[in-house]
Amino acid sequence: MKYLIIGNKGQLGSEFEKRLALQNKNFVAVDIDKVDITDYQKLTDLFSFVKPGIVINCAAYNDVDGAETNTEQAFEVNAEAIKYLAYSAYKHHSFLIHFSSDYVFDGSKTSGMYIEKDETNPINQYGRSKLEGEKNLADELETYLLLRLSWVYGKGSQNFIYKLRNWAEGKDILKISEDEISIPTSAKTVVDVVMQSVSHGLDGLFHLTNSGYCSRYEWAKEIISLMGLKTRLEPVPQDFFKLPAKRPKFSAMSNSKISAELALEIQTWQAALSDFFENMLFVQDD
Repeated sequence: MKYLIIGNKGQLGSEFEKRLALQNKNFVAVDIDKVDITDYQKLTDLFSFVKPGIVINCAAYNDVDGAETNTEQAFEVNAEAIKYLAYSAYKHHSFLIHFSSDYVFDGSKTSGMYIEKDETNPINQYGRSKLEGEKNLADELETYLLLRLSWVYGKGSQNFIYKLRNWAEGKDILKISEDEISIPTSAKTVVDVVMQSVSHGLDGLFHLTNSGYCSRYEWAKEIISLMGLKTRLEPVPQDFFKLPAKRPKFSAMSNSKISAELALEIQTWQAALSDFFENMLFVQDD
């Protein structure tokens, strides 16, 4: 079985590339410098050349605030290009794995965590573009694996951990949103579960997160503690920052469906975060 990773330079794609290499899998990994998924001809040429059995799409427009002004680009990458990917997968008999977001929800749920059957209603352009991508995938393919993720972090500079470290430098006090609640999700956890899903032949829509949930403030407190930083955090409402894109107040998704399907217990967000820092320190010591 040959794998094709699209978007291998991001934190999620690079984690998949590392895992496939460690497992001696047959794979090809590309990023936008080689193939732009919004270019249908180049995309279908790539499928023809690689002939992948499984395609893991990690390419996305992830700038939530930027999507409010660069809306056309966000929809081009997160929605229109998914049509191209899905059609190419159908044409070449490839199984497509694609990732969406908790931001397809509006945050108004008052009882329990979001499950796959809950009604979607995104409140920002990024969420709308991801939901449109979900619909395009379902329109083009009968079988696929669609995984909604939240607050993903891994090695690199494209996540909250990296930003928090930079914000904390030279500051005694740092203001962090206390009324934005979701689930920090390790890229490693995503890769672990996806590879098990492939082994079990799983398909359909699933929520894939670490277990539990927290506010962004609580997540930041845990990060600051694990880093051993002295910066004091001050909880504030998210409206304090006056960001271009609205965020759902509560978008925590239950991972119970995929956990039951695979008969596994997914790590808590705290345990996964601790493992992440332990591994990062080990790498630095080497």
